[in-house]
Amino acid sequence: MQTLRAENLHRTYGEKTLFDNLNFIINEHDRIGLIGVNGSGKTSLLNTLAGISTEQSGEINTPKDYTIGYLTQKPELDENLTVMDAVFSGDQKVFVTIRRYEAALATYGEHPEDPKAQQRYLDAEAQMNEEDAWTAESDVKTILTQLKITDLSQSIKTMSGGQIKRVGLAQVLIQSPDLLLLDEPTNHLDFDSIAWLQQYLSSYKGALLVVTHDRYFLDQIANQIWELDFGKLYQYPGNYQAYVQEKAERVTQEAEADQKQQQLYKKELAWMKAGAKARSTKQQARINRFNDIASNVGTRQVQSNVSISLGQQRLGKKVIELKDASLKLGDHVILDHFSDLIQGNERIGISGENGAGKSSLLNVIAQRLPLDSGIVTIGETVKMAYYTQQIEPIPEDKRMISYLSEVGQNVTNNQGDSVSVAELLEQFLFPRFMHGTLIRKLSGGEKRRLYLLKLLMEQPNVLLLDEPTNDLDIGTLTVLEDYISQFAGTVITVSHDRYFLDKVADRLLIFTGDGNIERYSGQFSTYLDMAQQQSHAAKAKPKAPEKPTQPADDAPKKKVKLTYAEQKEWEGIEGVIDDLESQKSQVQTEMNANGDNYDKLADLQAKLDDLDHQLDDKMARWEYLSEYAE
Repeated sequence: MQTLRAENLHRTYGEKTLFDNLNFIINEHDRIGLIGVNGSGKTSLLNTLAGISTEQSGEINTPKDYTIGYLTQKPELDENLTVMDAVFSGDQKVFVTIRRYEAALATYGEHPEDPKAQQRYLDAEAQMNEEDAWTAESDVKTILTQLKITDLSQSIKTMSGGQIKRVGLAQVLIQSPDLLLLDEPTNHLDFDSIAWLQQYLSSYKGALLVVTHDRYFLDQIANQIWELDFGKLYQYPGNYQAYVQEKAERVTQEAEADQKQQQLYKKELAWMKAGAKARSTKQQARINRFNDIASNVGTRQVQSNVSISLGQQRLGKKVIELKDASLKLGDHVILDHFSDLIQGNERIGISGENGAGKSSLLNVIAQRLPLDSGIVTIGETVKMAYYTQQIEPIPEDKRMISYLSEVGQNVTNNQGDSVSVAELLEQFLFPRFMHGTLIRKLSGGEKRRLYLLKLLMEQPNVLLLDEPTNDLDIGTLTVLEDYISQFAGTVITVSHDRYFLDKVADRLLIFTGDGNIERYSGQFSTYLDMAQQQSHAAKAKPKAPEKPTQPADDAPKKKVKLTYAEQKEWEGIEGVIDDLESQKSQVQTEMNANGDNYDKLADLQAKLDDLDHQLDDKMARWEYLSEYAE
């Protein structure tokens, strides 16, 4: 069994302890979801395991042939390469073997009489056979297609950050390492790609350690949840749902332990204040015990469940209205005579295809992007806060508490009570010892969390959120979800996160491209299930043909009825089509379940192509027969 063993991993960052002598084992078939608030050290731990970071102490022991693949949050690919060349540019063994073979083949082709060139070619060919690297190109194409990367000759420098992330994901998946490290793999993936990735990882042969904010994704793939919390690593068996229950029990137990220690401390303090007439050895031991208790009281750090509630200005009935709004960016139609009335206390979720214009709609509402035609009207009582994907510049040399104090020393919550900046920071998962920290010492995720808190402190009554789950940790998202549930204003959220949208939105705008926007009232997961069922039904039901045009009197006489054999064929053809559709569905299910078995995938793809061909023939035949059927 291929196993990674970590012993006494310790790392600090400034005043913060990221790892406090961590010890753990990762076995061959482990599926581990790593969670923790931004800045807790999740990415640092991945960097340590991948051998990128050397700033920690401790040991990591693996077998000599142990391989690790790592998808970082921002993969570094040569921007001058094409997609396929970028995938094969990695320094992993399979890519080195392929490049060596291609070089040896080129040399041998130029100098076929050279015995050295011939020997290099034979050695390279043998290594290709040994590593079974011949199917790598077709495997990569299969993975890229599932991740919606279709132009394999496209240059990396012309791609968006989300597309580059998907190319990086394909590069690491094709390696099939013993340990797969994935840092936010579902960012920038649509729902079909996420579903495919879930199936692929569920049957992955090696071990998996993934950092993600997608709680539905964790529920599907994880058999363990590891939580980094103030330098400690807590391990929970099961998926995210099981973790939530066990974490709640742990926090309760630790709170009870703290309470008992506080009571003991009070008793000891009373004894110390009373004094002792004679300081015997036993009494000195009790003094020492008091000092130990006093030093530990109040230092237990638990990331317990917290909530944040802030007041906001009164919001009128009319909030935002779009009338006949049209917008085109380059060749892309974003809005096509779109109209909508957004009212007070609405919870609107915006989702759909990448690049279809979801963020552009928020920019129109925030009046940062003008319409080509139409009108957007903002209500007079609206006070808007806009959490964008690119945050405002934050002064790096300011301390956290000073940055927030620019908004005010205190704010009012929704009960009318005054809340200090320090209390708000704690409610937003920043412990007191961090409040004086310079902003430049914060992680990227912590800066995003601080920026969001500043926006909420301004006490808006309309909140625009653009992909908040891409940068915020699960703990912060939980706090934000709780805040939104108590928020007395309007919230409009762009997101691909199914869990988050289920919790914060009850009306949906789904962008399907070319200015088309579907409307749906209800939960996002319900919409996805409905859309999938409709898609299957549309494929299974043959399209009714148009009625044939009546021939003119002078036209040649045409066929007007079916022969006996054709009538029998017509009576059974829909059953044949249904059977072919069922076979196709079964093959697709098998393909999803065998995402890492590329030999079987090739066979299944050939079978699927054959079924598609048969279906095309039968559908064409159905259309012909239907013209003459009574």
